[in-house]
Amino acid sequence: MSENRTTAYADLRAQLDTLTTEAFRPELAEIDRLPTLEIVRTMNAEDATVPAAVAAQLEPIAAAVDAIAERMARGGRLVYAGAGTAGRLGVLDASECPPTFNTDPAQVVGLIAGGPGAMLRAVEGAEDSRELAAADLTALALTRDDTVVGVSASGRTPYAVGAVEYARTRGALTVGLSCNAGSALAAAAEHGIEVVVGPELLTGSTRLKAGTAQKLVLNLISTVTMIRLGKTYGNLMVDVRATNEKLRARARRIVALATGAPDAEIEAALAATGGEVKDAVLVVLGGVDGPEAARLLAESGGHLREALARTRTR
Repeated sequence: MSENRTTAYADLRAQLDTLTTEAFRPELAEIDRLPTLEIVRTMNAEDATVPAAVAAQLEPIAAAVDAIAERMARGGRLVYAGAGTAGRLGVLDASECPPTFNTDPAQVVGLIAGGPGAMLRAVEGAEDSRELAAADLTALALTRDDTVVGVSASGRTPYAVGAVEYARTRGALTVGLSCNAGSALAAAAEHGIEVVVGPELLTGSTRLKAGTAQKLVLNLISTVTMIRLGKTYGNLMVDVRATNEKLRARARRIVALATGAPDAEIEAALAATGGEVKDAVLVVLGGVDGPEAARLLAESGGHLREALARTRTR
């Protein structure tokens, strides 16, 4: 091994030694000798600490959501960028937005270091490249209305930090989500979210508590952003895309819960609106036809409550 490479590894090890997510826990050194039930109990107890760590960051999360929603209301996109587990979680959250909230697939995007193939198999060296992150975001032609969320358990992953740094040069909003305090990622972003979950059950295995924390925060970011954008009516997914039998049944149930209308009226409303749940609710509650429902929702920026208010002031 060359002297330069030896020095680089020494520097990286020194960095890892400072991270709580990489810390060794002597009290768990013989966990493999415990009965299975005791191991399961220990791990479950560790997992139970994660929500409290997320709760400690609710104010910065809410501030980030408000800033994201403001930009998405103007047509901006939400882009997650990460490597390994963090990248996979971003891709997962992005992929669930179209069926849940009827977003365009290009509206919420998940980037993982190494490309789609890295979802299934690690891509050697991809997470170490700031340049790769810049190239991936260059392909998206970022605007000032877009948001880039860098996700990294350590908070030092070059791909995630590089994504945030590049996004700032393009004027995009930036958020850094990590699981260590004082992270380079949070420092690079306008909105830093640091969910400190502590050392893992298995030393350095950040797919555990850190991964759970990241999933919870990404759920908060996407879900509450979509609520702010009018993608829900109360706690009902009125923008759900009915692409299979289960979702078609759910669509009918949502209209029923929102309106209390009988089945025949629900079927007629869905038929009049091409199966659009939000429009069907407006047809029933607002007493308008399908085209009028679509017009009112367009005028209201997709917010069902505002569209309903317009039917009552006519």
